[in-house]
Amino acid sequence: MARNKDERKDEDLELVDEDEDLEDLEDLEDLEDLEEIEIAGEGVSGIVGLLTGLVFGAFLGAGLALLLAPERGDVTRRRLRTKFTDVTDDAREQLEDWRDGAEKELRRRQRKLRRRLGRTG
Repeated sequence: MARNKDERKDEDLELVDEDEDLEDLEDLEDLEDLEEIEIAGEGVSGIVGLLTGLVFGAFLGAGLALLLAPERGDVTRRRLRTKFTDVTDDAREQLEDWRDGAEKELRRRQRKLRRRLGRTG
């Protein structure tokens, strides 16, 4: 019987150890949840800091641009308008050239198709 008592004590100790291990795992999961909450909080403050920095940088850049502009505003606007007009005219001409080339290729292929159909028909 002494063995049975000792075996029961050993089994009871093993059960207690398993219970403690389970509690440790639950504590670890609670810590992981807490870490996730802390990480999420840091992410939000990081985004707010980034946006604040971007806004501040934009205002600083605009102020410096006004102070260091080489010409008056009306001259700069006129130059920009001229450049924009030149770029749009160039783009329009390029599109017309592509369209003309596509139409020419379409007519060539239509003629070729008609010739083939004429031979077989």
